[in-house]
Amino acid sequence: MSSLPSLDYLDRLEAEAIHILREVAGQFERPALLFSGGKDSIVLVHLALKAFRPGRFPFPLVHVDTGHNFPEVLEFRDRLAAELGEKLVVRSVEDTIHRQRLRDATGKFPSRNQLQTYTLLEVIEEFSFDACIGGARRDEEKARAKERIFSIRDEFGQWDPKRQRPELWNIYNGRIQPGENVRVFPISNWTELDVWRYIQREAITLPPIYFGHSRTCVVLPSGQLLGLSEHLHLDADDEIVERQVRFRTVGDATCTAAVESSAATIDDIIADLLLAKVSERGATRLDDNISEAGMEDRKRNGYF
Repeated sequence: MSSLPSLDYLDRLEAEAIHILREVAGQFERPALLFSGGKDSIVLVHLALKAFRPGRFPFPLVHVDTGHNFPEVLEFRDRLAAELGEKLVVRSVEDTIHRQRLRDATGKFPSRNQLQTYTLLEVIEEFSFDACIGGARRDEEKARAKERIFSIRDEFGQWDPKRQRPELWNIYNGRIQPGENVRVFPISNWTELDVWRYIQREAITLPPIYFGHSRTCVVLPSGQLLGLSEHLHLDADDEIVERQVRFRTVGDATCTAAVESSAATIDDIIADLLLAKVSERGATRLDDNISEAGMEDRKRNGYF
């Protein structure tokens, strides 16, 4: 009797994620895949291709556009969706601000991350999505480490940590009441290094913003570098510099810092990560450092 081929750890992570995606397709009537054009959502799209091709995806790609996104990422988002021939739904935070008469973000670095929640809940209601798939991982931030792979949200889109369901033996319970929805995290068990090693193995194309490039930046009091953007409200004495940088994670241009790096290849990036002592969000996402429980508070209000 021939032995079964052995799987390495990336094969096992891939198999788990594909299983989760197929569980979503089997358990829910109207799922969606939240797709920003960032590396984690690009990996999810690649996994969905493995899970469902040659058929079409059983869900649309959905992006909540804050209006403060990096242009390179939006261009990549549109191009990839067109190449795949999959439906892309884009909804604008700017439109939600006007429609709901919300107060737009103010200050020197006006992040619309909290306002994304209103647009996300609107698009869930518009299409009656009962499951939203996202690329969040447990290693990113401690509030995300608390969530199960199937994370139940109530009829108001809110997350209650006490309603977590056990997921023993990879059994995922997607049963929900009318009005509720589930946020699903197929790569929850992956690390940032796993993501990059998978991108390397699968030869996945990414936006150039993830690789070392010359960029005009604002030097923050913390020493972090924020890419110069039309959405920043700078003072006359702010220090503007030209640096060789890359981005570990991609969010709003107003709250996502770059890291100094000349890494031009995936091998270079992996070498950088092996020396990193801070998580990607901890090192670069200014909105996560506003308070100790910043992410958890946003999740309780409906944030992804």
